[in-house]
Amino acid sequence: MAKGAYGYLASRRKNAVLRTLTLAGISVGIFILGLVLNGGERRNLFSIIAALGAIPTALSLVNLILFLKARPLSPEAHEEIERHRGGLLIRYELEMTSYERTWHISAACVMDRNAVFYTEEQGADTAACEKHIREQLALGGYEDHTVKVFGAGERAAFCARLDQLEKLRAARNINPAAIEAAWQPGTTQTPAGILLSISL
Repeated sequence: MAKGAYGYLASRRKNAVLRTLTLAGISVGIFILGLVLNGGERRNLFSIIAALGAIPTALSLVNLILFLKARPLSPEAHEEIERHRGGLLIRYELEMTSYERTWHISAACVMDRNAVFYTEEQGADTAACEKHIREQLALGGYEDHTVKVFGAGERAAFCARLDQLEKLRAARNINPAAIEAAWQPGTTQTPAGILLSISL
């Protein structure tokens, strides 16, 4: 499932669990095979291979932990946001990280220098999140974008803002999905593309 699609986090969790269990199973299996073939002696080539196999297993486990800590968007919120979507391009379930912390962005929309976000995280520091996103967009060359993060109790306000942006989109005949599809690697990244690249 593509990053930014609703259900992305659940899909990645499932894949991370399967990958971690498979890699761990292979390493344990190789170790046991070495014991069987060498009469219980642990010092053998199979033990070395099993130990080396533990490295990708550990990396996969770290990845799994990151996705287990992530916070998917609730189905109720998704349904409500979709009712206000219109022709807007909305990215869901973005885990934005910085050196200090991670922000759980439930929904994100960029339209004509307006970037709006919604988080279901209770007590989220929306001002710090806005600052982080503003800085990341500025690094990509978009210093003139207005950034607003709506907190967990502001879903209705976020949806009302989507309604306003949809009117703007329709009035200017903008097709956000086509803009994203037309982007070519090596050219200046779109604001929506930047949001994906700074997310888990």
